[in-house]
Amino acid sequence: MPAINRRAIPPDAKESFWQAGDGYRLRRIDWPGPVRENGEGARGSILFLPGRGDNYEKYFEALEQWHRAGWRVTAADWRGQAGSGRLGKDAVTGHIGDFSVWVGDLATLWAQWKAETPAPHILAGHSMGGHILLRSLVEGQVDPDALVLSAPMLGFLGPIPNLLAHAAAKLMCAVGDPARPAWKWSEKPGAVPAGREALLTHDDDRYADEMWWRGHRPELVMGPGSWGWVERSYASMQRIFSAGALERVATPVLMLGTSNDKLVAMSAIEEAARRLPNAELVRFGKECRHEILREVDPVRDRAMAAIAEFLDKVAPRK
Repeated sequence: MPAINRRAIPPDAKESFWQAGDGYRLRRIDWPGPVRENGEGARGSILFLPGRGDNYEKYFEALEQWHRAGWRVTAADWRGQAGSGRLGKDAVTGHIGDFSVWVGDLATLWAQWKAETPAPHILAGHSMGGHILLRSLVEGQVDPDALVLSAPMLGFLGPIPNLLAHAAAKLMCAVGDPARPAWKWSEKPGAVPAGREALLTHDDDRYADEMWWRGHRPELVMGPGSWGWVERSYASMQRIFSAGALERVATPVLMLGTSNDKLVAMSAIEEAARRLPNAELVRFGKECRHEILREVDPVRDRAMAAIAEFLDKVAPRK
């Protein structure tokens, strides 16, 4: 097969919009048919959701790779980012009134998508996407055959305890507009701050892919989260880690995490893996930064192989 072009819409994929329950239009992309060489039907279906400030263009390599393995693949934006508009007061700040809005959107998309795609049905997500997927599973809003989480945002990295940090975020929302940015981005709106690549990946070329897409699709550009987003993040994390919540999840879950993550807390990922009855954790170290699926080949190959092995085991062909 030809090499995967990370800077082009894959030839079998089609972009479109879907409509949430309140009429809000959200962007999606679908690879509608399998490409298995043996002539059999689809291996199953994967629905992928990216992280905060992300867009599905960043993950074309992984999505196309799954498609070539025989999966029917869909990816979508979260409401208020990438090509699905904004919920704040400017074009670059990521804001949300409450994470339950995203949980509701996912529940609607899940029901529609599951009805139109072949089983087994897999949910996969990165960072904030992984957080929302796990919360939706905990709350019974989705029922995948398996869940794959890349560096899920289950805790923030930092010296301040979560309860104190949450209290500070509540205060910042009370004394000012919750939709205002919570951290400095750049003197030029939408410009990428120095040192950002060092937080995400060791792979210069894959990082450059994101910059290429931002240049060709300016609507993808997003900067900091709002204070409202920060405060609601802590509140949503508390729901996920509430007593007995994770312990009630029977779904097989694969988590990928790195101790070298400078954005999300590996300790929180480890805690979730311990508490989930049917979870596996693949650990990375200094060789891997936050965007595990967009890392250098040796790291990325190990991650993709672990996902394939997990899915072969927990979601066998039907």
